[in-house]
Amino acid sequence: MRYASITERLADLGGEKWLLYSLARQMAQDGRDIIEMTIGEPDVPTPPELIAVACDSMMQGRTKYSNGRGEPEALQALSKRYTASAGRPICDDQILCFPGTQTALYAALMAVTEAGDDVLVGDPMYATYAGLIAASGARMVPVQLRPENGFQMTADDIASKLTPRSRAILLNSPHNPTGAVLSQQRVQDIVDLALKHDLWILSDEVYDEMLFDGARFTSPLSFPKVADRVVVVSSISKSHAAPGFRSGWSVGSAEFTKRLLPLAETMLFGNQPFIADMTAVALSQPSRVAADMRQRFEGRAGRMFTQLDGVGGLRVSQPEAGMFVLIDVSKTGLTGEAYAYDLLEKTGVAVMPGSAFGAALNGWVRVALTVEDSLFDVACGRIADHALVHAQSPVEARA
Repeated sequence: MRYASITERLADLGGEKWLLYSLARQMAQDGRDIIEMTIGEPDVPTPPELIAVACDSMMQGRTKYSNGRGEPEALQALSKRYTASAGRPICDDQILCFPGTQTALYAALMAVTEAGDDVLVGDPMYATYAGLIAASGARMVPVQLRPENGFQMTADDIASKLTPRSRAILLNSPHNPTGAVLSQQRVQDIVDLALKHDLWILSDEVYDEMLFDGARFTSPLSFPKVADRVVVVSSISKSHAAPGFRSGWSVGSAEFTKRLLPLAETMLFGNQPFIADMTAVALSQPSRVAADMRQRFEGRAGRMFTQLDGVGGLRVSQPEAGMFVLIDVSKTGLTGEAYAYDLLEKTGVAVMPGSAFGAALNGWVRVALTVEDSLFDVACGRIADHALVHAQSPVEARA
């Protein structure tokens, strides 16, 4: 049988990146003592009052077809939120609702790129970006995010990769997996570059409420001069501890949104009305859980740095936001992937190989900060012991 070329483009860009996560889950089901530190699920349940809103909406019959653009109450809540954060009017006709950030970004990429185009994206990057870009037929152009620059994308590094094929810059700030937050000046420089070279800016801002103390977030949406070429995507998955509800959105110009709507409606019609009702309530007031999550994640990041940096050659990053820490394991002599599997087998601590997030992290692993404090400290102890064994017996460790 003949298959469309998209199946070939995506053949190696799906679930294979999460094999270690799947293995750890299976080991736990088999009775192994596993501490799960792979994926970024909030460490608290969805607030009961939000679940109650969704349940009440279902009981009131809000289970029928939804508005293709999104339910009016959710659109109004999003309009109010982004008008306040952008410092300029963001109207309902600039917003579309989707089942999560991933779907919103997929639709946006399909709307502005196609075969023959290049999309510039920081390396490392969130694990699904390569597949999202490939799905549109565009080519992913990695732009190295340098540790000496705090893993922040710079306009100069982007400019060095530009060609006549360049169509869009994909930003992610606060960044997964590095926890970097683009400074206002760097966002300004990227905005100016996009204007100069007629580029779209797609901005994934799902971690914008996970800022650690002292970090300041700047969205390209706040620069009116690029209002016609900026698209923001986000969701309530992280900020409101509701990843399973799949409630996200895109924010762009009215013209972009008008053109995107028919494409969005070929996939789905908004999101479920009862989830939209919950989203509207969630966005109408500050998140009840975000501040406490930020505090816990920042505290755990600090403890991990104190307990592990320099132990057995490990080098621990210091994120500015988000749910993750990166550990440079290159001095162990193992790749990040080999290290992650060795750590899982010998200690029961499951972390993600850095290579799942791009070639720039081949010698790193990503560690989620989302396990409870008592288990977190146990995990740090196991990682430290494992590193010391490697340092003392390098030949055996590589076997």
